[in-house]
Amino acid sequence: MTITIYRQFRQLRSWRNFPLIWDGYRLFLMYQLLLWPIFSLVITLVCSCRVMNGPIVSIARELGFEGNSILEGLVVSIFIAGAFIGSIVAGPLVDKFGYRRTFQIFTIPLILGALVSAQAHSLDEILCGRFLVGLGIGVNTVLVPIYISEVAPTKYRGSLGTLCQIGTCLGIIFSLLLGIPAEDDPHWWRTMLYVASMPGFLLALGMQFAVESPRWLCKVGRLDDAKVVIRNIWGGSEVEKAVEDFQSVMKNSGSKLNSRWLELLDKPHSRVAFIGGSLFVLQQFAGINGVLYFSSLTFQNVGITSGAQASLYVGVTNFAGALCASYLIDKQGRKKLLIGSYLGMAVSMFLIVYSVGFPLDEDLSQSLSILGTLMYIFSFAIGAGPVTGLIIPELSSNRTRGKIMGFSFSVHWVSNFLVGLFFLDLVEKFGVGTVYASFGSVSLLAAAFSHLFTVETKGRSLEEIELSLNSRDDLS
Repeated sequence: MTITIYRQFRQLRSWRNFPLIWDGYRLFLMYQLLLWPIFSLVITLVCSCRVMNGPIVSIARELGFEGNSILEGLVVSIFIAGAFIGSIVAGPLVDKFGYRRTFQIFTIPLILGALVSAQAHSLDEILCGRFLVGLGIGVNTVLVPIYISEVAPTKYRGSLGTLCQIGTCLGIIFSLLLGIPAEDDPHWWRTMLYVASMPGFLLALGMQFAVESPRWLCKVGRLDDAKVVIRNIWGGSEVEKAVEDFQSVMKNSGSKLNSRWLELLDKPHSRVAFIGGSLFVLQQFAGINGVLYFSSLTFQNVGITSGAQASLYVGVTNFAGALCASYLIDKQGRKKLLIGSYLGMAVSMFLIVYSVGFPLDEDLSQSLSILGTLMYIFSFAIGAGPVTGLIIPELSSNRTRGKIMGFSFSVHWVSNFLVGLFFLDLVEKFGVGTVYASFGSVSLLAAAFSHLFTVETKGRSLEEIELSLNSRDDLS
């Protein structure tokens, strides 16, 4: 990916007669490479296990609910309620305000929530802060993949879309390093949450200089602004064709700016919403959060007692998988990566089940568990992680894209909550081997679902995809 971008820079430097193309493309790449990893860092810092799960004992002790596992779990997970609401309202808001302004508006709850949590002196205050964080996360996690899919040139849409996953991996590693002092300083959690508010300021500032989606500009009648954006980031030769395609799709889908939720019940929107919701259900029930939860214990069994060291191995593996996805996604396509990813996850799960259920040799069994865990995380990062969020906006129509993504992510948050709620109880009742076998079975089901229902979007503009879906060419 880096080599490809470098070659593009070299090539564009020679186009001295086209400064707008060069400057626009350079700015576009700058914001894709820097802004979205920063945003992903916001998500990871404020809601990942590294920020809240680690120091939750210190938080509970200081705020007076130590030993109450229900309240401790509520503090960690209440952001899911906010995220659910945020994902639902994201679509209508972006239809009205556009992407840049909606991003900026919802950095406010991200920043405010982190600051309220950092200064909390009671349970109510930290719950309020976490809910605000969840609200901002819910909106922004819906907008990021849509924005990238609408702004990125078709040729690089997949690779640029994987930057969310890469940024998340870097965020995990950074938040891990940030949390190290918490082991010795019981008040360090406040510092962590203060730091968690800083990327939100950067996101709000950065979006002031980022471009608006040309598709949204066309949808609201700002054709001249849309042409400027297209000329700057896609090239002057693409302007007329792109605008013509935008208008053709708008004419085909209707003249009204805003869609209604009930439209998701009509074809082909209902099929895309079904695919989006199902992919997120399968992603969560394939067990990624459960595997990450048990990864530290798995490493402890082979002598790696440091949770930070174990998490570093997981983070590096995740990062390596995301880099591979960035290279492969526009070459092999989304569908192949999804299928291959889930098949790899299934093999990894059954390898761990074998090592747990048939320990012929203890050292070999532990080594196989480590291998299976890392294989699973790598496989997830190649396809199930980045492709799921990317392919849904690609399949959605311009008219209903925001609402379909909002629906899909609301399903994601509900599934995430259910897995977290019942995972430990299921492990206690049935054992790790049985639960992991179910994860492997769901992964196989997800591979079959991806083969049967998803449509390849590689190398096709969003308008080409929408027109083909509307004509039922790809729905039969």
